[in-house]
Amino acid sequence: MSHIRKEGSTIQLSSRQMELIELVQKHSPITGEQLAEYLGVSRPTLRSDLSLLVMLGMLDAKPKVGYFLGKTYRQTHEPLQRYSSMKVKEVLGVPVNIPETLSVHDAVITLFMENADTLLVVNEEKRFAGIITPKDLLKITLGNAGAASIPVSMVMTRYPNIVTLLPDNTVIDAMRKMSQHQVDCLPVVVPSASPEQYPEVAGWVSKSNIIRLMADIATEGELGDTDL
Repeated sequence: MSHIRKEGSTIQLSSRQMELIELVQKHSPITGEQLAEYLGVSRPTLRSDLSLLVMLGMLDAKPKVGYFLGKTYRQTHEPLQRYSSMKVKEVLGVPVNIPETLSVHDAVITLFMENADTLLVVNEEKRFAGIITPKDLLKITLGNAGAASIPVSMVMTRYPNIVTLLPDNTVIDAMRKMSQHQVDCLPVVVPSASPEQYPEVAGWVSKSNIIRLMADIATEGELGDTDL
């Protein structure tokens, strides 16, 4: 495991991720297939590592061209260090919550009205019970006219069979989980004092949240360079 240190904070990148950065530094632009060949692994094996490095700004990529060093690596490691200490609770967004008694028909309407990728389902105590996605709704309604009246509790993915974040997790933790599980957003929950109770919904973190955060930090860095 390799470390990037600055003022007491530490970002841990795996040896393979560091090796990928070194290969890109030497051979950019380089394709994912070429990187896999250098490392003696399959292209899918590298997908999670490459996604994380691109999200961190360490690498960048262009279709039909390949990977090259990203702005974070080329200019400064400061944005990366800020991610290491920044907590999920600082960047979480407001989710679209629906009751578990809501019908599939109304869930479809809510999905489109709110322009949401995922709906968080809460029980009668307003606690996190599960999630439902467009794919879930499509699967249950396709060729099944009677499914519209079914409550979403019948088709949702139930907690605890869901990848979640805690408010004190770091943004880096969120990026890693999104890359590992290939999802676009993650619920942020506050565990209940009683193991028999579902957790409370604190919010959610999406890739779009993180992209906006990265853009803001990059802009701050550019302004700082200008001031210098």
